[in-house]
Amino acid sequence: MAHPEDGPVGEVVKRLEQHFGTPPDTAVVLGSGLSLLLDKMTIEKRVPYPDLALPGSAVIGHAGEAVLGTLGDTRMLAMAGRVHFYEGWEPAELVRGVRALSKWGVGQIVFTCSAGGITEEMEPGTLALISDHLNFQGTSPLLGPTYGDVRFPDMSTAYDPRLRNAVREAAASLDLNLESGIYAAMMGPAYETPAEIQMLKTVGASLVGMSTVPEILAAAGCGFPAVAIAMVSNKAAGITGNPLTHEEVTETAQAAAGHFAALIEASIARF
Repeated sequence: MAHPEDGPVGEVVKRLEQHFGTPPDTAVVLGSGLSLLLDKMTIEKRVPYPDLALPGSAVIGHAGEAVLGTLGDTRMLAMAGRVHFYEGWEPAELVRGVRALSKWGVGQIVFTCSAGGITEEMEPGTLALISDHLNFQGTSPLLGPTYGDVRFPDMSTAYDPRLRNAVREAAASLDLNLESGIYAAMMGPAYETPAEIQMLKTVGASLVGMSTVPEILAAAGCGFPAVAIAMVSNKAAGITGNPLTHEEVTETAQAAAGHFAALIEASIARF
């Protein structure tokens, strides 16, 4: 059975230590178009993913680098970009960074993503705290070796209650509207059909996307406290009748990036 100090995960931990030294308390994974958070950071060091033995993304809006610095008064590591199943990566490759950050000693992790809005309140530009998820990706990064983690992790608190409360308090302090909803993870890369969106709405989803859930599963497996915040970038297929484009996703995320960055800064100060 594989252990974290062996193989690819251990190699990433070793390189994180070499490049960054002591781990910060918080890491933030930045989704499509959300890298403008970096503009608010005082940056100490940037390292491309390949130099950390991490897979690099070829998707527009995902820079593919780890950035250490401070946001407000908090030292943090921003993972600018992520990889996805639809790029052809294996489950273990997809979450290698999450496992390594936990083994390195990061205290908690914030996942962010752009998502399609399914329900009426999920208008483009809305910030939403993910309360739970539905995994329609047909696979899981928990298959195979455990890397020394829990074989059968409980998922009832995978979205950490303490961290979620901190995000809600931060939103209230900024007078920001923060919705809450269930996120449906699809494999992609095609956007969902109108019929699929109606199905997802029927089973209780209010957000849809192609990321985040594999990372949440990996975090739960290694006992890594995690929270996830979605930026609603567009109305899901069939709701407005308009075609969906990746450009719309990134443009909407960038337009709302100021509120998003303020929420992240106020949240991590409360962790």
